Amino acid sequence: MKAIIHQGKEGLEGLSYQDMEEVGPAPGKVKVKLKTAGLNRRDIAVTSRHKPDQPALVLGSDGAGIIAEVGQGVTDVQVGDEVVINPGLGWKENSDAPPEGFEIMGFPDHGTFGEYVVVPSDHVESKPAHLSWEEAGVLPLAALTAYRVIFTRGKVKEGDTVLLPGIGSGVLTFALKFAKALGARVIVTSRSEEKLDAAKELGADRAIPTQTDWNEALKDEQVDLVVESIGRATFDKSLVAVRKGGTVVTFGATTEDEVEIDIRKFFYGQYNLLGSTMGSAEEFKAMLSFIARHDIKPEVDRMFQLAEFKEAFEYLRDTKNFGKIGFIIEK
Repeated sequence: MKAIIHQGKEGLEGLSYQDMEEVGPAPGKVKVKLKTAGLNRRDIAVTSRHKPDQPALVLGSDGAGIIAEVGQGVTDVQVGDEVVINPGLGWKENSDAPPEGFEIMGFPDHGTFGEYVVVPSDHVESKPAHLSWEEAGVLPLAALTAYRVIFTRGKVKEGDTVLLPGIGSGVLTFALKFAKALGARVIVTSRSEEKLDAAKELGADRAIPTQTDWNEALKDEQVDLVVESIGRATFDKSLVAVRKGGTVVTFGATTEDEVEIDIRKFFYGQYNLLGSTMGSAEEFKAMLSFIARHDIKPEVDRMFQLAEFKEAFEYLRDTKNFGKIGFIIEK
């Protein structure tokens, strides 16, 4: 089968599009003929984590397609079923943190950037009927991450005010849609006027430039939750923006990982700082139910062919996207 692989060199230079061996499903697993797959920042990070002396790796965490084969003992799905893939392996029930052994598809094992992928049968769910193949393929990782941030960790409710710094990523566009579906007020920031305008079209109540003084811009707001995914560049501003007793949930860092906190100011303000990553199979099912009930769709920015991998990875690396990008594998 044709696939995007990483081998031989560190970083994006190790990417290529070539033939890989096609395998059948072992007992308890299914083989999915992929229609589409989503590209995430994790895939860029994997090109540095996967070392040049390691065997060739098919990248990719997100995907949607049709069951092509089922392994021995599989009874919950059958050949021909249209499915989306849960990219989180080994995390079944909701819990405070992922269990030991939790992994994400695409590293260290093969992922979804190929014509076929083999996964455990309990990690596929029926494709939501209201989604196109392009929408279904880019949905899983970003939507699951946003769902846990907004629902499980952030506990957003109707009437809350949520601040989303750096709007534009797949996760944050989902967070915006989820929060609005709950009846929350949503404020976004971006350095891009185009992304601010796009966020307002999706329902954002306010949109402010990231480089402004948030303390001044938000002085009349009571921000209950900040979803922080940028890191050092905005972390202090996020703590200033959130109300006393409010919550900051962080799930990533597109700038430097290490931040400094004025701990005295922090404990006097009674702030909550929570980490979040991905989510459980239980949350994945709940997320799919929620998006079907509220007719929520991914914000798809652009789709590429697998052979256009270099352009796709650079497009995401340079943060040109508003929403999700991905690959069309079979029309």
